[in-house]
Order: sequence, then structure tokens, then C-alpha cells
Amino acid sequence: MPMIEFRSVTKRFGSRVAVDDLSLTMEQGSLTMLIGPSGCGKTTSLKMVNRLVDPDGGDILINGTSINDLEPVQLRRSIGYVIQEIGLFPHYSVFDNVAMLPRLHNWKPEKTRDRVHEVLDMVTLDSSYADKYPRQLSGGERQRVGLARALAADPDVLLMDEPFGAIDPINRLTLQESFLEIQEEIKKTIVFVTHDINEAIKLGDRIAIMNQGSLVQHDTVAEILENPDSEFVENLLGRDRKLKALSLKKARDYVTMEGYLTLEPTADKKKTGDMLADQKLKIAYLLDDRKRLAGRIYIEKPKKGGKRGDAVREQQPYRVERNTSLTETLSRMLETGEKRLPVVTRDGHFLGVINLNDIFAEVED
Repeated sequence: MPMIEFRSVTKRFGSRVAVDDLSLTMEQGSLTMLIGPSGCGKTTSLKMVNRLVDPDGGDILINGTSINDLEPVQLRRSIGYVIQEIGLFPHYSVFDNVAMLPRLHNWKPEKTRDRVHEVLDMVTLDSSYADKYPRQLSGGERQRVGLARALAADPDVLLMDEPFGAIDPINRLTLQESFLEIQEEIKKTIVFVTHDINEAIKLGDRIAIMNQGSLVQHDTVAEILENPDSEFVENLLGRDRKLKALSLKKARDYVTMEGYLTLEPTADKKKTGDMLADQKLKIAYLLDDRKRLAGRIYIEKPKKGGKRGDAVREQQPYRVERNTSLTETLSRMLETGEKRLPVVTRDGHFLGVINLNDIFAEVED
């Protein structure tokens, strides 16, 4: 049974048809991206799931039950909701913002406290953020708090309306990668509205493309990239859709455990340099007692006359998260001049390295 099912849903605003006979299913644990031009009906479709907008025809079922059979307030409290403007209460602390839904569900204070800290940790905000107020946070941090609040009551369904749209490009990439890590852990059924085809390709299990209120194509990301149904879909994907297909492949799938050393953060720089030279290696990654990346020591290029380069210690080496796409990984390598990058989880746990030559080999294939 699908977790969410649209059955011939129609919505009109006056004489304008915003959503026209929409039939669409979303499986449990899947992440469906709704995308299309402005005014295509994607946000209206999202808002009908939790009855912020009521359909004029058809029906929407959640886990087999019609939303019309559910009391609207209770329905909304059972569904996580994240919007672009975030909507945090400025006079509430981060703790109180996140605790709002558990309290509405009459959770015991101890359970609420533990859950708030659990979801803050999930979105990579440590416990010190609990006592801060929204005005003290960056845009990216406020968006993480908004996501934590949506997850606090452990809903089965999560609705996200362009949640990263107002974030600067660098923080947006970081949030997207963290979000993928979180979804791997929680496996919620997520409906995610976006206007960015690259975001849809990067995040989605499936993409639902809409135009003028109608569903144009709904399929896996790989199938849509390979077999667009129409010229409209081809234009939405762009001429570089073959290159976009490379973004479906993640850094985690190309990790190698060879060609480097791993040492403790206190490793002596000179001794490490000698060790690397003896083993004909160029780099050692420094890992703390929890196997998190804490730095690196590498040998510089040879000096004039062929003399061995000096050993250099670096505390914050460039890295990529495990869900970073190959296209983004390649871009980061070209920007930084690195031929290999460490691959880490969202909490910094070291998994291995990805090499530039392996990405080139994939491109050539």
C-alpha cells in the first residue's frame, strides 16, 4: 500500500485550474521531488496533503485512510512540515521551537527533552544550540532547526516546500548532503517541492514533473534522465542531461582504502614524512579516537635538484561527504587542485579517499 496516494485530485482557484486530475502514488520511505515551472500546481499539491488547501475533487489517502476522514488539526500535527521561510518563533529558544509538537502531543518532559537533543544532533547542531534564539543563528542553522522541529514528533510523512531555496549556494550544498544522510537513517516518506532540477536529481528517489496543473512524467531519476517523455521534460532537464546522470553516482561508491596512511592526531610531522617516503606514499590522514578526520600530513612536491619536499601538517583538509555526487566531487577537486579527497560521513567519520583518476575513468565509460 502506498503511503501517499492522489486519486484524480483537482483544485481550482476561481476559474483557474491549479491541479487537474492528479493521480500519483508515493511509496513508504521514498523521497519524491515535485518540480515544474511557477504556477504548475506543485505547491498546491503539497499543501493538499495536510489540508492547508482542500481539493475540489478526488481524494488523497495517507496509509490507506482518506484525509477527509481525519480531523485537520490532528492531521497537520501528525505530518512534518518544512518551508522556505522556516517559520521559527523568534521569542522561543531553539529548544522550545523544536519541542513544540512533542508538547502538543502531550509527551512527558523527559521524553521531549531527550527527543529535542536527539534531533538537534541528527541535523548536526550540538546541545549548545538548545538555549540560543533564532536571531543568533545563521540562515543555514535556522533551516536545520526547522528540519529538527519537523522531525521532533517522529512523523511518518514529511512535507518540504523549497526548504533550501533561500540559502546561499555553499550552505545549500552542505544542507543537501546532510539531508541525504538524515534520510538514509530515518527513511521518512517525503514530498519535496523544488524549482531546481539539479536539486531534484540529487535528492530524489523519484521525480514528479508537473506543468499547467497536470502530471507530465513520474518515474525514477535515472529513468527520467534516460527517457524523457516529452520535449517539455527534455527542456527542463537541459542539454547536459547525460552529464547530470553522473550526479546520480556518489563519492561513497568510489572510496578506496589504499594509497595513504591513517595515524593519530598527535603523530610527529617529521617522522610521518619519513614513514611516507619509506612506503612511497604522499599523504597520511589523522583520525581521532572516534575515527573522525582531524587533519592530514602530506609531502610537498620535490624541490629543485630532486630533493624530497617537506612534510606539511594541515588541520582542516578539504573533504567531501559520502553522499556528494561525482560531478560535485570533481568540481571540488578542480577548484582545490587536489587529486584525492577524504570521504566522510556528516559527523566527520573517515571512510577512505576518492581519487581523481577513478572519476575520470567513470566519465570515459
